[in-house]
Amino acid sequence: MPGFIVRLAINILALWVADALVPGMRIAGAGTFILAGLLLGVVNALVRPVLLLLTLPFTVLTLGLFVLVINAAMLGLVSVFLENFTLNGFPSAFWGALVVSLTSGLTSYLIGPTGSVDMMVVRSSKRRE
Repeated sequence: MPGFIVRLAINILALWVADALVPGMRIAGAGTFILAGLLLGVVNALVRPVLLLLTLPFTVLTLGLFVLVINAAMLGLVSVFLENFTLNGFPSAFWGALVVSLTSGLTSYLIGPTGSVDMMVVRSSKRRE
């Protein structure tokens, strides 16, 4: 359960950053951010893997860049279901998906799946005198 809550919080944060940075992407209201975060998680868990499999040749030919198009499609799909989430065309969806991907990737890297900040401690074997 903590992993789900962390993932939801990361999705909401990523959508908030994209909303602030991407012209043509508008999410109105805190409730819409929460619903969009939930729906993005569901869409990424159920629809995205099927699309990734079906578009594998394009993804290989573009050296993985086609995944951004799929991410834009997932963001567009979420916006279809939510009235207060608008995207003005494919460029807004593309740049929004890029910002969401970068933000959620960086946040997931900094925050572990358990919700704690992972730190690496290096101790020297030499004693200070």
